[in-house]
Amino acid sequence: MANTAVSPVTATELAGNVNHDLSLIGLFMNADPLVMLIMVLLILMSLLSWAIIIDKQYTFKLLNHKTSKFEEDFWSAESLDNFYARVTKKGGSHPIAAMFTTAMEEFQKSQKNVRRTGTASDDAISAETMQRIQQMMMVTRNRELDKVEKGLGFLGSAGSSAPFIGLFGTVIGIMNSFTSIAGNNNTSLAVVAPGIAEALFATAIGLFVAIPAVLAYNKYSQSLGRFTGRLDDFSVEFVALLSRQGRGR
Repeated sequence: MANTAVSPVTATELAGNVNHDLSLIGLFMNADPLVMLIMVLLILMSLLSWAIIIDKQYTFKLLNHKTSKFEEDFWSAESLDNFYARVTKKGGSHPIAAMFTTAMEEFQKSQKNVRRTGTASDDAISAETMQRIQQMMMVTRNRELDKVEKGLGFLGSAGSSAPFIGLFGTVIGIMNSFTSIAGNNNTSLAVVAPGIAEALFATAIGLFVAIPAVLAYNKYSQSLGRFTGRLDDFSVEFVALLSRQGRGR
């Protein structure tokens, strides 16, 4: 009787054993070109997201510190004119200081015009002056907040789009797995595993980008909202103080 036993080598070949590097680096290096491109895009998004996260952490910490110091100095100052001279002499700028200097410049210009023209209706001019000051402070606030907000939009976009970009890589990996099954006429794990692992790796990278980006976006959006509230509160208090001082001049 003929020997029908299958040798170990033949059995291994029939099982579709192919040496595949399933490490993270191996999955990346052996990935389909399109999947590799997706992985590179996600990695770049992750690096940029973390750069923005670190920058915003430092920015909001510095802004809150400078704002607290400014408010402390402002409310302990003997006069607005002396404090304004100190602020302009010191140089440098942050949102609350920019709002203050803009308001004082407009206020002083208005007072000079009143003295030069000798207008009798001081109350009406004071009301117009306060309205212009409020508008100028609002414009300055918005301009400064645009600088602070820069980068948050990318975090929001990365957090919402990265999972879908990773999912696209997952679809490509699954398709490659089915292609391998059809090409080799073999459903063994050795044939299917590389494509499945590649697909899951793309998904994992997408989540690695999205989760920190979403958390950071929510955190810094709340920080921006609280900081905006501080600027608005200062604007209201300052205009009220300036209005009383203007009528007293």
